[in-house]
Amino acid sequence: MTEGKRFQKNDGGFTCLHCGREVPPLGYTSRNHCPFCLWSLHVDRMPGDRANPCGGLLRPVKTEPDPKKGFVIVHRCEKCGATVRCRAALRGEAPDDGELLIRLTAGE
Repeated sequence: MTEGKRFQKNDGGFTCLHCGREVPPLGYTSRNHCPFCLWSLHVDRMPGDRANPCGGLLRPVKTEPDPKKGFVIVHRCEKCGATVRCRAALRGEAPDDGELLIRLTAGE
């Protein structure tokens, strides 16, 4: 069995299932969380593959500053309890809410 690509670009827009806002495509990489509330869905095994059958809501529990990536958002799945990390979107169409990223980094 051959291993598939580790990253698949999947940059479609969607309606956030947590806050209900319309989320546009990011424009340069896979959009995997809402830029307004930072919630996501547990749908990827590898970035962009949409191959995870869990489908639970991913709650943003904290962010970590990263000198190369800006911020990394740590999510916890409300359905299965898994912890997932993803890079914050700091540019492109509708970048992530900077104040919310900072509040999560500060532990608020």
